[in-house]
Amino acid sequence: MSRRAGSAGTSTLAFVESPVQLLNVLEWAHTQGVSGTAPGAASGAGLTLVVLSPTDPMTRGQLRRMAELAREEGHEVRWEEARGGPAAPFQTIGGLAGMLRRAGRVVLGDPFSRYVQLLLTITRADELVVVDDGTATMEFVAQLARGERLVRWHRKGGRPGPRDLVFAPVSSAARKRLTPKDGRGVEIFSSMPMEETPEGVTVVANTFAWTRSRFGPPRITKGADMVGTSLVETGVVDGDAYLEAVKLLSKTHGTTRYFAHRRESAEKLHRLAVETGLEVVRPDLPLELIARRGPIGRTILSFPSTVVHTLPLALAGTEVKVAVCDIDPAWLTENASPRAQGFLSGVTGTARDVTRLSAVAAV
Repeated sequence: MSRRAGSAGTSTLAFVESPVQLLNVLEWAHTQGVSGTAPGAASGAGLTLVVLSPTDPMTRGQLRRMAELAREEGHEVRWEEARGGPAAPFQTIGGLAGMLRRAGRVVLGDPFSRYVQLLLTITRADELVVVDDGTATMEFVAQLARGERLVRWHRKGGRPGPRDLVFAPVSSAARKRLTPKDGRGVEIFSSMPMEETPEGVTVVANTFAWTRSRFGPPRITKGADMVGTSLVETGVVDGDAYLEAVKLLSKTHGTTRYFAHRRESAEKLHRLAVETGLEVVRPDLPLELIARRGPIGRTILSFPSTVVHTLPLALAGTEVKVAVCDIDPAWLTENASPRAQGFLSGVTGTARDVTRLSAVAAV
């Protein structure tokens, strides 16, 4: 994708459903020189961020804070209660249809989202940009390169369900839109490693330059902090095994704080706090920004997740070290996808500038 991104008169529409997606749109805009709509700019120029708001309170809270940062950067933010009732999707899509047809460029954070896939069937944009939605981006790129249907990695293998079959034509159309053809450009803006790159797709590195210029450097404390994961909530890892692993890791490394993932359940976090003595922190922003603002531990412990790729970039130039603990196959639930272990090992194995820890004997 060219540097046309910042040219006058170019209308860019971005769709986000999570705080990390919104952060990565801001990183993309910074890298490409896309600024807020300035007075006197050509009609339709600039970036409009559309938040397709989820129902989860923690995610909504972080999205509100990220929307504030986006407005401070001069970008227009449009908040859509996209899941606010049975009629909400129809109202949202109807209200966005005109903007979608006029946009010259569409930026999206989750190509697996059925909402986004439906919106892709409406747009006429010549340029499509996919920004990171965490480790899911790695799977998306691989599936696109192989021409496979778009399925999240933690979904159990087997035949598609009834809803999948009903939505299959839309998903197929979206995959075709995300495949470069006849001058239509597709860019992937990512901090994730890419083993397979689809032909004709441009990959641009996300180095978290905006985050580093906007925040920090952080004050570094002597202890260690731990990053939580939603692998229990997605049915991949057994809850008891996870708790025991957290106990052993925190005892071994002198951890004092546990930064909860926004999808972790209140019940699990309460039990974790009681049984480990860790201070559970519910961040109001993506962890990359929390860590960059500080204070942050000299060591950050994590299980396989997006942050083992993003935190070393966001904290470049500091003395903070990121350590990642492998997932023991014995921790996986019987409902975990057959692809889960290989995918999680790949997330860990491809991480750069991290210390790799062997799986602790949690069971």
